Amino acid sequence: MKITFDELQTFIAVVDTGAISRAAEHLGLTVSATSRSLARLEEKLQTTLLRRTTRRLELTEEGAEFLERARALVIAAEEAEEQMIARRQVPAGRLRVDAATPFMLHVIVPRVAGFRARYPQVELELDSNEGIVDLIEKRTDVALRIGALKDSSLHARPLGASRLRVLASPAYLRRRGTPAAVEELADHVLLGFNRPETLNTWPLRDASGDSLRVRPDLASSNGETLRQLALAGEGLVCLSDFMTGEDRREGRLVPVLAGQTQDVRQPINAVYYRNTALASRINCFIDYLIEALGPNRFDE
Repeated sequence: MKITFDELQTFIAVVDTGAISRAAEHLGLTVSATSRSLARLEEKLQTTLLRRTTRRLELTEEGAEFLERARALVIAAEEAEEQMIARRQVPAGRLRVDAATPFMLHVIVPRVAGFRARYPQVELELDSNEGIVDLIEKRTDVALRIGALKDSSLHARPLGASRLRVLASPAYLRRRGTPAAVEELADHVLLGFNRPETLNTWPLRDASGDSLRVRPDLASSNGETLRQLALAGEGLVCLSDFMTGEDRREGRLVPVLAGQTQDVRQPINAVYYRNTALASRINCFIDYLIEALGPNRFDE
């Protein structure tokens, strides 16, 4: 008895989601049907692919080896199907996009009109979350993530990298003075993040030569909130170029300690859980973003 494509997809979904119930939800199947499909696959291969415990599923050695081959087969088949669909179909249907509020406001929103004009049959749903969302749980089709990626079960396309700078408003600097050395930051109000704390690593060096970790005097989980506080003259802030380009061009925010600032850039990726039915919508959205951002992307 030969292995079916559906059985391969079920096995991969169970591994990627970590649970038969979640794989069933993602595939639009019942839990019992998903469990039977996995059992049939193991019976045909005459081997155990997953160890089932009361708390989790674990790949066996044979399962890990088979997973690699299964992924390659499914990806090849999906890519062939996507190419044929793309040749005869106009992207259409709902596309749910998630991004942190600053990226949504400064990068995606200004380009929505152009995207909708080119792809009028794609129905965009835009959602903002400051943390990392579970794409399956939140029913998100594509997410724009800033920083190093950790979830290897997701497919990713790089959009570029955005430089970090320390900034302040001219009004704040007139009132409190402009720091000439990193040590002088202790005499200033520092704006930063309350989570995750890794965002409070600034592109400067401390006395020991390590990357500078700051303790904010005023903290927020939202980068746009910190931008608004900096514009209001409340303190020094470290933000990414993609959200401060216009502020710097107009002089509303100015670089601080520019000569001592390291060239640190945050990678930006579009991530998605591969789904053939959504592929043309996801690809056209990412392709449009890359085109609209231009060759320099986030260099401002």
